[in-house]
Amino acid sequence: MNAELASLARRARIHAALGDPARLAIVDALSLGDASPGEIAHTLDMPTNLVAHHVKVLTEAGLVVRTRSEGDRRRTYLRLQPAALAALTPPPLADVGRVVFVCTHNSARSQLAAALWKRRTHGDAASAGTKPAARVHPRALAVAHRHSLDLDATATAHVNDVVRADDLVIAVCDNAHEELTGPVRPRLHWSVPDPVRIDTDEAFETAYADLADRVDRLAPTTTLRGTR
Repeated sequence: MNAELASLARRARIHAALGDPARLAIVDALSLGDASPGEIAHTLDMPTNLVAHHVKVLTEAGLVVRTRSEGDRRRTYLRLQPAALAALTPPPLADVGRVVFVCTHNSARSQLAAALWKRRTHGDAASAGTKPAARVHPRALAVAHRHSLDLDATATAHVNDVVRADDLVIAVCDNAHEELTGPVRPRLHWSVPDPVRIDTDEAFETAYADLADRVDRLAPTTTLRGTR
């Protein structure tokens, strides 16, 4: 089993262990401090034999360890393993250099996404389109201005002129994701509705909020090249 499959198997065991409400309650109780099985039983009003069963499952999943009391050596305490909970998150995207956001016309979503990525990570980012327009859409410029993002009104470009082999390419529209099946192929796809179709300030604000949320979720899971 390779490392990726081993990680998936471990995460699946942890998810399975947390899939019972009683075990989740035990984990919650241990998240703030250690406790003996008897104390857990009292706190959760649970039979001790049931606590023992659930603790066994949690221990086998690597979520809980037992330690012997330094006072009464007959007593044991349960300790939560935070690293096991942290392992539930997917592995990070490692060694990411430049991120290139792609949409159809490179006039709104991809431009906003690149600007958001630069501000959020201080990393290198660019944008491009499969059928680039001559200019950035005025409402995209307006929403960027409202949120203190800097967009160049004339800086649109075609994917073939922008994307390099080692770029992380993210399609921020369905059309670009479906069209790019050749050498330039998105690694990630964000299905962000096209605000130009509706062409209102509200539609552009909605697209901005969607992109900002996605950038905020991706950034912590990404290891930028040269930052490790």
